[in-house]
Amino acid sequence: MDIEFTKLHGLGNDYLFIDAERYPIAAPDELSRKMSHRHLGVGADGIILILPGKNGADFTMRIFNADGSEAETCGNGIRCFAKYVFERGMTDKTEFVIQTGAGPNRVKLTVQDGKVVSVRSNMGVPRFERGEIPMIGLPGRVIEEDLPTERGLFRITCVNIGNPHAVVFTEDATKVPLAEYGPLIENHPLFPQRTNVEFVHIIDRRNIVMRIWERGSGITMASGSGSCGAALASMITGRTERKVNVHLVFGALTIEWAEDNCVYQEGPATEVFTGRWKE
Repeated sequence: MDIEFTKLHGLGNDYLFIDAERYPIAAPDELSRKMSHRHLGVGADGIILILPGKNGADFTMRIFNADGSEAETCGNGIRCFAKYVFERGMTDKTEFVIQTGAGPNRVKLTVQDGKVVSVRSNMGVPRFERGEIPMIGLPGRVIEEDLPTERGLFRITCVNIGNPHAVVFTEDATKVPLAEYGPLIENHPLFPQRTNVEFVHIIDRRNIVMRIWERGSGITMASGSGSCGAALASMITGRTERKVNVHLVFGALTIEWAEDNCVYQEGPATEVFTGRWKE
């Protein structure tokens, strides 16, 4: 069976989108490993399946990382998903709800000449308690806590914004050896579901720089949920205001922890090409 897919990215965080109602996928974990491979496949950080809505949502999104593991949510993927369904006439709404593994996510689209130029999405209420990350240990928040590894101690601040994040503040996030440090924290035995890992440095109270090692995908150019995690860690440690620009490799996302206690991320989504995958 030939499967039609479309590659989109959010600031370089790229996914292959498949209308799974038209093309039912029996083993999405295996397909993601094949398609995502940078040399033997199409090349992506994972695949995202577009499915009919449930529980009152307009659509359902399932995300599979490059290693085949299923993720709860994906901030960049949400924005790309919204662009995909709107520009293909699957909805005429500029505000609608996408059901994810982490719950419903309401998106609001900015449209110019029929094209989605940016998307603002509600990532939900953040969680900070250790058991909610989840992370093994005594109850309480994990704020600049020492995490021992074979490469020394990392001071981590943790947050769950639909998926787990461990944030490390550093002098220069762009110079961190992600491939060396990222797996040590992602797979640390204190994280029973593994974790995303963000390295962050502060520019000022409204701007931070972030680089990420994504759980299940490794080094990626950007992450919406990772940007939320990095911003929230900066906020709860008193380093920034509650609205910041998170600077990534190919641009910036705006993250706001609003008065309703929900976290909002806003940024672009870009379509690259459509192709067919022969199974």
